[in-house]
Amino acid sequence: MSHHYSGPDLGFPMGDARLDFCDLYAFPKPGDAGRSILIMNFHPSSTVSVDLSPQAKPLELTTAVPFNPNAVYEIRMDTDGDKVADVTFSVAFSPFSAAGQSATLRLVKHTQGAADTTEVLIDDAAVSVDAAAETAEGAGYRMFAGWRSDPFFFDPPGAFNGFQFIGGKDFFANKDVCSIVLDVPNTVFGSGTVNLWARVMLQTDAGWIQVDRGAAAAQSVFLTNDQRERYLATEPAHDDSFIDVFGHSLEHLGGYAHDEAKGIAKSLLPDVLPFDPTKAASYPHNGRTLTNDVMGIFLPIISNKRVPGHGLPPHRDLLDDFPYVAPPHTAFAKRPAP
Repeated sequence: MSHHYSGPDLGFPMGDARLDFCDLYAFPKPGDAGRSILIMNFHPSSTVSVDLSPQAKPLELTTAVPFNPNAVYEIRMDTDGDKVADVTFSVAFSPFSAAGQSATLRLVKHTQGAADTTEVLIDDAAVSVDAAAETAEGAGYRMFAGWRSDPFFFDPPGAFNGFQFIGGKDFFANKDVCSIVLDVPNTVFGSGTVNLWARVMLQTDAGWIQVDRGAAAAQSVFLTNDQRERYLATEPAHDDSFIDVFGHSLEHLGGYAHDEAKGIAKSLLPDVLPFDPTKAASYPHNGRTLTNDVMGIFLPIISNKRVPGHGLPPHRDLLDDFPYVAPPHTAFAKRPAP
């Protein structure tokens, strides 16, 4: 399911839906060769269930509050190929109140052996909770944050039912998600291909901890709960340590021979999204557009080609202009009260 529901038992990290990373997108800005669009989605609007029986517990809407004020939501960027972040877009949010919630966008530059440098790009930007898309600009950047229609398309119940995709049911067709959309100058990427990933940092009594991260689709499917916790807490530079874990899952799920499974596992790691803003976006080789069928690529891998795809089309409610993701399906007043 892309990266939705990455907590234990298809739940949420730390039991908080607001901390659940869902998808990362990167593509050249339409009509402007000098800029790019970065989108990271968090906070699924409802629970999901593996129980397909008529007695299954109904799905529940998650909290109306878009983002956790004790968390920081980041897009990390490796510019030199070592899978260590050189640049970070960091977004923090105010506590939710009767006036709503606001966001601050920072650009952090990491220099080996020296202190990080941080620049506030946009401050006190309003978070959108209903159909109107409130945007903010500053320092040559533009940002949107808030509830939107989830652009991801897939049929998790069909996957749970032995990959029987019957009737073209898209679970996410009427679901929402909380989006952070950035319109950025390509100069921030330097030259050539960069590696991108998203992560969520949470402030706890013990300090800041990483509770979720990802770039490619559905990586947590390969992990049991204890390994999942370790995987979500680490960085792409250390993903080689999960090759055997991924390989074992591929042997079990796809019936691969040991050596073949290990080779495929190596191709899936590290968990980063390569992106060259001077080239057209096409997942998984260069960025990801809102219409790229990531599960159509992932299913043949996990099933050893026994499942060629899921047959679902991209969503039709996408916008042609910023913030590109469509207004939410559910009004704020219909969501569980903060």
